[in-house]
Amino acid sequence: MAEDLKVVIKSVDMGEEMQSEAIEVTTQAVKQSVQEKDMAAHIKREFDKKYQPTWHCIVGKSFGSYVTHETKHFIYFYIGNLAVLLFKSG
Repeated sequence: MAEDLKVVIKSVDMGEEMQSEAIEVTTQAVKQSVQEKDMAAHIKREFDKKYQPTWHCIVGKSFGSYVTHETKHFIYFYIGNLAVLLFKSG
């Protein structure tokens, strides 16, 4: 998986710097973890640390979602064949 990490942003409401951080942290998570739940946990922890709680992260190959997020705190993208939904709420 780590060899093909093409990133495609599908929907975003987030500044450029935070977007870059999301992609960087996700790339680390994909390279370090085998299970999607571990990837999501890593991304959430890093964003809670850097940008204050409460962040939510979903990683997977097939899921639907409908969420409410804080303004400028949402990104949905693919990295390789995995979808990543990261948003702050609460």
